[in-house]
Amino acid sequence: MRNRPIVVAVPLPRTDRGPIALLRTDEIRAFASDPDRSYPAGSRYTDDIRPGGLLDIEAARQWTARIDQCRDANLYSFGLPLTAAATAHTAFGGGDLLLFSTYGYLGLNGHPRIVAAAAEAARRWGTSAGGARLLTGTLELHLETERELAAHVGTAAAALYASGYDANLAAISALIGRHDVAIVDARAYRSILDGCRLSGARTVRFRHNDVEHLDALLARHATGGTRVLVAVDGVYSMDGDIAPLADLVAVKDRHGAFLLLDESHAIGVLGADGGGTARHTGVDPAAVDIVTGSLGKAFPSGGGFVAGSRGLVNYLQHGSAPYMFSSALTPANTAAIRETVRTIRDEPEHLEGMWKNTDRLRRIVENLGLSHGGTETPIVPVILGDTLRTYAWARHLLDDGIYVSAVPHPAVPAGQSRLRLCATAAHTDEDLDRLDVALRRVAALPDVTGGG
Repeated sequence: MRNRPIVVAVPLPRTDRGPIALLRTDEIRAFASDPDRSYPAGSRYTDDIRPGGLLDIEAARQWTARIDQCRDANLYSFGLPLTAAATAHTAFGGGDLLLFSTYGYLGLNGHPRIVAAAAEAARRWGTSAGGARLLTGTLELHLETERELAAHVGTAAAALYASGYDANLAAISALIGRHDVAIVDARAYRSILDGCRLSGARTVRFRHNDVEHLDALLARHATGGTRVLVAVDGVYSMDGDIAPLADLVAVKDRHGAFLLLDESHAIGVLGADGGGTARHTGVDPAAVDIVTGSLGKAFPSGGGFVAGSRGLVNYLQHGSAPYMFSSALTPANTAAIRETVRTIRDEPEHLEGMWKNTDRLRRIVENLGLSHGGTETPIVPVILGDTLRTYAWARHLLDDGIYVSAVPHPAVPAGQSRLRLCATAAHTDEDLDRLDVALRRVAALPDVTGGG
């Protein structure tokens, strides 16, 4: 079902970058009602589910029905195909777009020295490493980057993986098995849970950031020689709060358990040097048994990592399937990681700007009487509760040239659907002013439930 395009141009203000290109709301409307143009006009996505067919499962039925519901209300805003770099200032549909849900906290995507390092790596080593790391895919560049990354997070060694998701699958499935127990924070990354499932270990959840509950579970499960892995995020990606790392280390040590800390949203963000949660909380990084993370967030690259002792990393390089059977990280991505470590060290103004904008973004949400859940980081959610209401807010903000992510259940607990706003070092005071005005406009609408 395609709506007939309505050609409307929304004029946006000038900025210090010059006049902003007009944003065409007809392009937004067309996408929101029919994001997948491979379907014939007027078709329903639910039509692809046929009795007895491959997609005749409850999950597929639920998702396609939800997508069609969003299309009918002109509310679909997921996966908007950007036509410029994914930075604070991007583009869609022939016009400029202000991005307030990017993971690029430090605003480093497109930084000249990082781009130059990636380009030089591609010229020198090509666009592929040409194999898996244990075969023909290791470049001296990989080893240099791993050494600098390990030093940045304060560990003895590190190994690069194809993604942060792979890093968690690798570390968990290679280190625990069906006779072991994994105790995981209730809001930990999906990749941590999938790693636990792959390992075959019994998985138990503890209440979010509740160290007393973790202590009680460890007292029950860490007995009789049972190996127990505790797994948490350093920064929780939908809430913006920080793991109580010092207390977690104390309780896992008391029970003889091991701790995995996912730093995907903490590396480059927490600590005076962006070294992560341990630096931020004053914990010796060596007290954390396994450190994992993504390098596609504050770090404007791709891939992931596992860091820890030399023995841990050496074993995982030979005993974890995602390392052994995946192509090595590309030279350009690898060089971008190394140069990002150096840029964070040499240019502290990026961290300073990120925290300045974080404070302003929190105040904007608070002054509107909205809840951000007590975030402590640049992740500043706007908790709206109702899923359809959340979709509608994201869609209406698009009409103001502002792109934010709507996050529904099951990505967050039921009844806590939200907009996931993020402050970055690249946002200007004018950008934050625009967001403030747009949020106030949407909040004042009498019935923010659909349309456009």
